[in-house]
Amino acid sequence: MAHVICGGGGVSEDALYAQMFQERKRVFIDLLGWELPALDGRYEVDQFDIPATRYIICASSEGEHLGSLRLLPCNGPNLLGSVFPFLCDGEPPAASDVWEISRLCLSRSIRAAERRSVRDQLATAVTRFALQQGIQAYCCVADMPWYSQLLSFGWRCEPLGLPQLVDCGMIGALKILITDETPTLMEQAGVWSRSLAPLGELAH
Repeated sequence: MAHVICGGGGVSEDALYAQMFQERKRVFIDLLGWELPALDGRYEVDQFDIPATRYIICASSEGEHLGSLRLLPCNGPNLLGSVFPFLCDGEPPAASDVWEISRLCLSRSIRAAERRSVRDQLATAVTRFALQQGIQAYCCVADMPWYSQLLSFGWRCEPLGLPQLVDCGMIGALKILITDETPTLMEQAGVWSRSLAPLGELAH
């Protein structure tokens, strides 16, 4: 099931919420080697994990974290505007109906065959969330493998600037337009997850 969880600015007592931050540490710090702080040596939490943040978490029937991502409205602090504005030819998006996707994280414990399913569930959930909340577009920063995948999801995408080479490799910024036809486009691309249950919401 996919949950929408409200941000609390830190690690919660909720097990699923804590698992997300632990898995982010395993993926982004331990596996990818990003130079990020680790709270208590266990959790990857940064300056954008704040009360305005929303998280979409896909969990197993046993409540285990399978995959997650972070959402922030672009009229407040966000990764693209604060850390990577040079990826945009113009000003980074700053409207209240444009949100940023970041920290897309698939659990290291799931098998390769499951990764595609979890990825599709997250893409479906984030699209449903946008349509429910009146979000007109998402923006994101992605390395080239993810950049290419995002272009294949059926989403209508606009590059915000040319990809740039940074310490961790080549990255670029995209704007993803969300309209009523987006689910149909995603289904045609084979990404829309019909099996995904309605979004559950947990507040912190």
